[in-house]
Amino acid sequence: MLVLVDLDDTLCNTWEAGRRTLLTLVPYLLRMRKLRAFFYILTARYREFEMSEEFHILDLDEIIERLMVKVYSKINPEELEEVTALVDRVFFSSLKLHPDAITFLEGLKELGARIVLITDSSSRWQRKKLEYLGIKDYFDALIISGETGYSKLEPHNFRLALRLFPDDEVYVVGDRDDTDMRGGREIGATTILVRRGYFRRRAVKHADYIVKNLEEALEVIKREHKKRNEA
Repeated sequence: MLVLVDLDDTLCNTWEAGRRTLLTLVPYLLRMRKLRAFFYILTARYREFEMSEEFHILDLDEIIERLMVKVYSKINPEELEEVTALVDRVFFSSLKLHPDAITFLEGLKELGARIVLITDSSSRWQRKKLEYLGIKDYFDALIISGETGYSKLEPHNFRLALRLFPDDEVYVVGDRDDTDMRGGREIGATTILVRRGYFRRRAVKHADYIVKNLEEALEVIKREHKKRNEA
């Protein structure tokens, strides 16, 4: 059994930590008289990056840096360093595992599953999260878009996981339909969408199962595994 798992908003509260970071950044920008950046964030224009391939291989520091450079063609390097340091500090002080994450990962191990993390963003940022959250050792492999050069908008990283651990019983668990679920479909996996985080209200086209949390996702995997063994 091979289980491909997403990190952000599936295992940890990335969107909530990011939201708190933005809420801290907004008054800072006001104090620094960075009004154009303030209104850019306030009007959520940062969402224009969502479907950008580049967006999916950058960390939050780099995204904020790109945003500031986009709004201000020239910005003081010291101010930029101060902004990114603030982002880093607030984000990681707010980042937490979801309460069901460890139970889910341990449950997969009890089933004898190979677990591969497939995640977007930079290598530095995602590996720092894993160390901070203390879950790196649960995974048999880490596939990070910043290392492969491919985001989950493409099937490459899902196919790579299957090449690393060939198996005919594959599950994909994640929170985003157009990346996690679509990528799972591309490799013939059973796809399980966890409805939480930033994308929880988006339309769903590629999920075989929609669940509220990782406990329900684990139950789906157990049922499917049992059915396969009985067939």
